[in-house]
Amino acid sequence: MYHSRKRPMDEIAEEMTAIWSCTSDSCNGWMRDNFSFDNNPTCPHCQSPMVKGEKMLPVLPNTGIASQKEE
Repeated sequence: MYHSRKRPMDEIAEEMTAIWSCTSDSCNGWMRDNFSFDNNPTCPHCQSPMVKGEKMLPVLPNTGIASQKEE
């Protein structure tokens, strides 16, 4: 017989993260700053300009080339 017990989920560490948000009212696109390739990106969904902001997000390391961009 199979008895399943749900184990409590581990706490996921979160931090204030720099992001880019779409300026279009009809689009809710955003991306992490350290995952963007441009210093002033455009929205990948609607091609509108994006503005810099912050959001509380889970910690997600970016070890790729884009994480080494200079600001």
